[in-house]
Amino acid sequence: MSHPKTKIRIFILGGGFGGIYTALHLEKTLARRDDVSITLVNRENFFLFTPMLHEVASSDLDLTNIVSPIRKLLKRVQFFEGDVSAVDLDKKTLTLVHGSDHHSHEQPYDYLVMALGSSTNFFNLPGVEQRSMTMKTLGDAVHLRNRAIAAMEEADTECAIGERKPLLTFVVAGGGFAGVETVGGINDFIRDSLKFYPNLNQNDVRTVLVSSGDVILPELGEELGRYAHKKLTAHGIEIINNSKLTEATAEGVKLSTGQFISTRHIVWTAGTAAHPLLCKLPCPLERGKIKVNEFFEVAGYPGVWALGDSAVVPDLRTGKPHPPTAQHAIREGKIVAHNLKAAINGSQKKAFHFRTIGQLAAIGRRAGVAKIFGFKFSGFVAWFLWRTIYLSKLPRLEKKLRVALDWTLDLFFSKDLVQYSTSRDELMTDAEETSNGSESHTHSPTTV
Repeated sequence: MSHPKTKIRIFILGGGFGGIYTALHLEKTLARRDDVSITLVNRENFFLFTPMLHEVASSDLDLTNIVSPIRKLLKRVQFFEGDVSAVDLDKKTLTLVHGSDHHSHEQPYDYLVMALGSSTNFFNLPGVEQRSMTMKTLGDAVHLRNRAIAAMEEADTECAIGERKPLLTFVVAGGGFAGVETVGGINDFIRDSLKFYPNLNQNDVRTVLVSSGDVILPELGEELGRYAHKKLTAHGIEIINNSKLTEATAEGVKLSTGQFISTRHIVWTAGTAAHPLLCKLPCPLERGKIKVNEFFEVAGYPGVWALGDSAVVPDLRTGKPHPPTAQHAIREGKIVAHNLKAAINGSQKKAFHFRTIGQLAAIGRRAGVAKIFGFKFSGFVAWFLWRTIYLSKLPRLEKKLRVALDWTLDLFFSKDLVQYSTSRDELMTDAEETSNGSESHTHSPTTV
């Protein structure tokens, strides 16, 4: 991957909301110029619409419908599938790693946008990282779905009678949006699927949400948090407030209250950390994130911007940092693209001013909670708003139509119980089959 020296080289690191929307806005301006080369670097070749991730885990949506290929989203901005292993802000170079052999390239840049997102923080709790599932990637959602189906398949057998309780107990740690939506979705999925498993009943299933606060969904306020608590409990979910996971073992999890829950399935949504690459940078950091000004500029390094989960962005109105949410990252991308263009053209920069419009959560059984422009909604209305608003934000008309179709079909048909697997059967050679006395065309069934 090389660029002519005469071109202005712009790199965007990260393909989440911040990086993608910066690139989408640059598509309309700088990317049209012949003297500018813009490259977006991301580990996957798609943009993941994370607000709908729990719907893949709960089999409400097909896994490909919430992802958009980056090469289809961006026509003029170039794309590089790989990892960033090092950034030298003084020399203005990047080390990019890619390919099956993980070879590296050193790339010079003129302007740099860092939108690397966040990683999961397990707080060094014993056994938690090793035994937990997370909900950050498409693979995480598919893995959780597979685990739920595999648990039902195993629990339905005669030999698993004594293990049914731990097999069908799912513990979700974290009372925020990710935790609540995950526990609501997976609880609905399992309980709705039991009719296909003749040896299982509702009493065999236990779904537990562990929250460190007095109420779940504290961002929405106590009233909506208590409403969500009541609804989830009515759906058969057990909620343990003012508690944290302290240890995970092969047998289950220990809580700070002293309680032990026997389970084989732990979903961790209780902590995030800054991208590990950021702590190696010489620029000012706060809690591992890059401190920027209201223009998203990094102090001491002209031509470098940071946004989204990678940055601490000051809110000039309150004096506190802006929250690291998708709705903020989308709008931050627009301002970064404008200021990048201003830096090249010598025009006026824009400061970032934005107030949270609202926050929504789906809590299962076609119910939700929402706070929009200060107005509170709950129940079916909030759930309908959740679907309507997020559908409108989903990139590309094709994906909108596919998701709308999935949701429509979900009204009439039961959820799929198909386990996705990328593993391949190991087929014997003709010689091996002949020596085993088997026919050459016989092999084990394919895994879906």
